[in-house]
Amino acid sequence: MKYIYIYIIIINFLAFLIFGIDKYKAKKDYSRVSEKTLFLLCFIGGGIGGFVGMYTFRHKIRKWYFNLLVPVSIVLGIYGWYIIHGILTK
Repeated sequence: MKYIYIYIIIINFLAFLIFGIDKYKAKKDYSRVSEKTLFLLCFIGGGIGGFVGMYTFRHKIRKWYFNLLVPVSIVLGIYGWYIIHGILTK
């Protein structure tokens, strides 16, 4: 179980960081992180980090699909971790 918690912490920190990096790149007109990558990070467990990153860096908050899908990724992530926790603790 400890490895799952470590994974959750790392993937959320990474999602938060990547949202910040993409915002920085957007301001400097550098090559950007794809929206697919941002969503992938959210849907593999980094939804909370992505959500906090969106609003901390004010990045992608005007796009309706980010405002819809990032919270959905949080709900699915919590449900997924609940299922995994139940399987591993039996």
